Amino acid sequence: MRRLINLTLLALLAGAGYVAVTQPDALPLRLPWPQPETADPAQPATGGPLQNLGDTALKAAVARNPVSIQALKAREYPGSALTVRQTLAPGGNYTRQVVSYQSEGLRINALLTVPRGTPPQGGWPAIVFNHGYIPPAEYRTTERYVAYQDAFARAGFVTLKSDYRGHGSSEGQALGGYDDPGYTVDVLNAAASLRRDPRVNPDRLGLWGHSMGGQLSLKAMIVDPRLKAASLWAGVIASYDVLATDWNPPPGEKRTLDAVNRRYLRLLSPNAYLRELNGRPIQLHHGTNDQDVPYAFQKNLADDLRNAGQGVDAYRYDGDNHNLSGNLRTALNRSVQFFRENL
Repeated sequence: MRRLINLTLLALLAGAGYVAVTQPDALPLRLPWPQPETADPAQPATGGPLQNLGDTALKAAVARNPVSIQALKAREYPGSALTVRQTLAPGGNYTRQVVSYQSEGLRINALLTVPRGTPPQGGWPAIVFNHGYIPPAEYRTTERYVAYQDAFARAGFVTLKSDYRGHGSSEGQALGGYDDPGYTVDVLNAAASLRRDPRVNPDRLGLWGHSMGGQLSLKAMIVDPRLKAASLWAGVIASYDVLATDWNPPPGEKRTLDAVNRRYLRLLSPNAYLRELNGRPIQLHHGTNDQDVPYAFQKNLADDLRNAGQGVDAYRYDGDNHNLSGNLRTALNRSVQFFRENL
């Protein structure tokens, strides 16, 4: 019987997994199993073999999903040398170039900044800079996040803002940042490419992420224990079961999950693996008037981090928006100081 259940499970999983992002940072997750018709969808259903699925089989199913932490850890992230595609006008005390690197055989473009002057012993500290959702066809390497990246570059950090696959002139398909592993793979290969650069200290790498980039950064931190610290702004960092029910539901529609799908999505989420950060520092920033990603996501993640024995600095900006426009300089200064202390 257990073998039959597991075979049924695998068959159902084979048809799940693709989700198209149709609006900024949307997550209309396709569930691995059909929702049972029960009077109260929040209560466990009875009678079906999948509803009695044990933890071992459920964890095995999660591990087979290519977006899972287990599957991401099983991959290799060699990165490549950074190839200069275009030299841009310099910043105040740093150079700017459009470069490319390899990720799963795809050429991924990125914006690289390198401080001028004599680097510290061992090379410059570096930040993998992960942008939020921008419609891929509208994305341009040199647009958006200019002031954000400039703040870290002026402070003496190498920064690399990956375009992600399918964005701008990068190769590959843009399949979304949540239910497809591609963008996370690109982030991890960006980190690997920075480590290969002789100007960079390979032991002093961190991540900055906004919105969707916040979740990509959290995943990358858990997958790669060599990444030292992450500053996450207005991140889509709630557990997957919360994202599936509470984030951007269509007007008048109430989303619910039965017990087995909720368990599955919780285990699929990077939030289930926070203990694997092993004390590496996380910093959070979020505005209470964010109309795109609820402030509650930060509060819940901060609670989860503390419950996992993980320290966290969480900053709340009353009345501010998704981009922290009203507190931009304060938030940037806090992030710069965070990386100075932790990289």
